[in-house]
Amino acid sequence: MEQRTLSAKLRTATGKGVAKALRKAARLPAVMNDGTGKAVLLDIDAKEFNKLFQSITESTLVSVMVDGTEHVSFVKDVQYDIISDTIRHVDFYQVEPGKVLRTKIRIKITGSPEGVRLGGVLEYGINEIDVECLPKNLPERVVLDVSDLQLNHSLHVRDLKLPEGVKVHTDGEISVVTLKYTKNDIPAAAETAAPAPAAAK
Repeated sequence: MEQRTLSAKLRTATGKGVAKALRKAARLPAVMNDGTGKAVLLDIDAKEFNKLFQSITESTLVSVMVDGTEHVSFVKDVQYDIISDTIRHVDFYQVEPGKVLRTKIRIKITGSPEGVRLGGVLEYGINEIDVECLPKNLPERVVLDVSDLQLNHSLHVRDLKLPEGVKVHTDGEISVVTLKYTKNDIPAAAETAAPAPAAAK
């Protein structure tokens, strides 16, 4: 999978004044946590992070480079300013490259079934699945092509195509998308023929 890179600097100072000064200098305060509860204080370039953030998902691994050392991480949380809607703080979660992790990945639907063009309606089920794998095998998303989906049929979790080494924990029978008939698609019942008039006596 493609991995993004982000530069960061260590910081020791904390507090509202420090955070305000960082933002004024076009940088963002950040924290990197690991599974042991250890937290490292960082600051990152605001413009660089905003550009990165527009192109990633919750399961995208980011190489956070701190003083030349790589820390493979997820963007775990982003805090926004309630007035300007700009990013104020970023939380990273560091992973161990050789250790199996369990997380969720999004499902991306592509294609347009013939049944939709004929008036059918796509009904969506779940939009993410629970998976387990090594970080190097983790996809950013799983793509499901619905082009061949027929009316009154569904595609399920079991139909998703995932890279080798990725184990799915979500029930395979759960529906991801269903192509349903609309009322106008259902063939009208044949009209009952009127009884023949009685013979004249």
